[in-house]
Amino acid sequence: MPTTATPGALLVAVPPLADPNFRRTLILLCDHTTEGSFGLVLNRPTGLSLAQVLDDTALGFDAPLWSGGPVQTDTLHYLHAFGDAVDGALPVLDGVQWGGAFDALCEGLADEHLDAERVRFFAGYSGWGPGQLDAEVDDGAWIVLDADASLVFDDRGDTLWRSVLRRLGGEYAILSTFPDDPQMN
Repeated sequence: MPTTATPGALLVAVPPLADPNFRRTLILLCDHTTEGSFGLVLNRPTGLSLAQVLDDTALGFDAPLWSGGPVQTDTLHYLHAFGDAVDGALPVLDGVQWGGAFDALCEGLADEHLDAERVRFFAGYSGWGPGQLDAEVDDGAWIVLDADASLVFDDRGDTLWRSVLRRLGGEYAILSTFPDDPQMN
């Protein structure tokens, strides 16, 4: 299990993380440099669809929209498993790429050349300034794990955080039972 944040790592929020933007979240870290960090929350569905927010009936497909984080919530980001089929996509981890040519992605999804189950769209993102994420990891706010593609495309939403902690076992499984409000314990 890695202890430092690197691209492709899974950040698991430790309860009771006080910031409601990140409470009980799983974040796929897509970029981490000396200039800052960029990640996408994997377990926060918005209840909206891509067609609703783009107001574009010409897409030819629709997909659920997830909240990537509290930063620039008017921006669209996407993770997919299409490799070179989407020009300009950046590898994040084995079987997962970030971004790339939106038009090519849309065309592939509309004509069903690309599988809609292997893409996830996000409004906004999670961002940290230089050294900020490393300091939060050092302070114990995040458990850093190796991510895998199955988590990126998992639809369990709110229950995914608990599932990841339970799968780790031991003290982590105990953390999964931590109440949302510690005063309710």
